[in-house]
Amino acid sequence: MRKLLYIGNNLSKHGVTPTTIEILGPLLEQEGFTVSYSSSLKNKVLRFIAMVWSVFQCRNADYVLIDTYSTTNFWYALATSQLCRFLRLKYIPILHGGNLAFRLKNNPKISQMIFKYSFQNVSPSLFLIKHFRAEGYENVIYIPNAIELENYPFLEREKAKPNLLWVRSFAKIYNPMMAVEVFAAIKKKYPEATLCMVGPEKDESLLDAKLKAKDLKLDILFMGKLSKQDWINKSKEYDIFINTTHFDNMPVSLIEAMSLGLAVVSTNVGGIPFLVQNKKEGLLIPDNDVDKMVMEIDRLIKENDLFGEITANARRKSEEFDWQIIKLKWVTILK
Repeated sequence: MRKLLYIGNNLSKHGVTPTTIEILGPLLEQEGFTVSYSSSLKNKVLRFIAMVWSVFQCRNADYVLIDTYSTTNFWYALATSQLCRFLRLKYIPILHGGNLAFRLKNNPKISQMIFKYSFQNVSPSLFLIKHFRAEGYENVIYIPNAIELENYPFLEREKAKPNLLWVRSFAKIYNPMMAVEVFAAIKKKYPEATLCMVGPEKDESLLDAKLKAKDLKLDILFMGKLSKQDWINKSKEYDIFINTTHFDNMPVSLIEAMSLGLAVVSTNVGGIPFLVQNKKEGLLIPDNDVDKMVMEIDRLIKENDLFGEITANARRKSEEFDWQIIKLKWVTILK
């Protein structure tokens, strides 16, 4: 069977939320592929060196998969892709960075070095497909992020209660402070309201959120990082999933929430509107618009029919991302 080298941030053992390398890689192994991984080193410099070295070590691989983001990890993708070119290895960037469109416009020559010469560029979102094709890239295909749907039991809720769930890394790009502010406003309308925030700490955002909650005298449940199964179990206590991000591509957390029967209220940024159709599979609001998010949460609580319709539609949409469907696309390009 085909041999793959997967380049990405394999860092969950260091307390970081698992990224695609830790989800897609094992799924491909289930399909019979032999997969080597790089890297799980926490230090960025050492991780970079390990990634480059792994390309030399695995130069007999049939394909090299490269998780490609728009910030620091963009440079990892540059280095490993160019080494693949030198060694005549087929490499496939997997486009994750919600801000990669910015890279295409502001670093066009470097972007071409990575994406023009790849065997194929894989985008988990139609949002990035649109931007890549606008810049002249035709070698890009759509393979969305996948979940194993059988692990996400749909819980049908009769009505929405003011119990809010937020699941993301605590980083400024995901705007956790907005969740605190939204909860403060909801609490004034519904004193019984609850908010649970799940995710590891990436920057000072967690401390800022806790200080803000203390200042506003809000009883927010900060759970830290949970295993996938633990947060799925925790989700049964909540009805509305709030997503406050400034930038995004195709977040798996939203697909998971939709599959579990939570009603999604999200900022309308990046690839989100390509995943969630407003007023059909969720409710979308402008970036950082606390008042609008509060209004839409209130609407879900008051309008049972809307809540039921949105959660049912969202579950049907999430079924499109089941691995049993998505794997056929991966097998096709890796065969």
